[in-house]
Amino acid sequence: MTLRVAIGGFGAIGKVAAQHLDRGIDGLALTAVSARDQARAETAMAGFARPAPVVPLANLWEHADLIVECAPAALLHGLAEPALVHGRQVMVLSCGALLDNFGLVELARRHGGRILVPSGALLGLDAVAAAAEGKISSVHMITRKPPQGLAGAPYLEENAISVAGLSEPKQVFAGSAREAARGFPANVNVAAALALAGIGPDRTTIEIWADPMVTRNIHRIEVEADAARFSLQIENVPSAENPRTGRLTALSVIAALKKLTSPLAVGT
Repeated sequence: MTLRVAIGGFGAIGKVAAQHLDRGIDGLALTAVSARDQARAETAMAGFARPAPVVPLANLWEHADLIVECAPAALLHGLAEPALVHGRQVMVLSCGALLDNFGLVELARRHGGRILVPSGALLGLDAVAAAAEGKISSVHMITRKPPQGLAGAPYLEENAISVAGLSEPKQVFAGSAREAARGFPANVNVAAALALAGIGPDRTTIEIWADPMVTRNIHRIEVEADAARFSLQIENVPSAENPRTGRLTALSVIAALKKLTSPLAVGT
């Protein structure tokens, strides 16, 4: 059977995911997309080998078995609720917003839907999830991004923190993953994914640095558990279209989609 896939959001992540699906992935078919600029998306779709219709975000569930959410965090509930009520699967990239919309999980349970969170721009989630089957005493993440990758974040604006013209690294946040997700909704969805895999958003801690000395989005995870102690670091190349996200995020979506239909699935 072919799994029908719709893409909610046609930006740096959604467009790449749609292109990969259009080129062909066994067991998967692109059946719809939604976009803020419908006319632009329709023009882009005309160049696809198998053009998919451009439909409103809330109607994606009508065209798909699984919807990949690549939209702004504020739109998560409007996309996910109707899909889950109708028993669809939703792959959530804005998992920071999921922390404040956790009722969606119960909605999925009641109606036979499912919420999937891919690894995105982070590594080590398999190890964290495995360690969480035992006892984890602490999970800490340190994120360093070029200043332009953090500019405009609500937390910075609310606290009058400027990242313009920096000549040395500046710590702009320290706190829980829940607070980070609210303050940096377009920047640190990785913190929410880490929290969901491990000990939750209130016990998972994060530092965020604006660092003019780096050209990549760097995430370091430090975990202390009864089964293992581990530290992991990844340096992601920012997307040319959106420096707030890394190129790896879109590729993570493709890998997660392939895993759903492949006869061989590697990883926890």
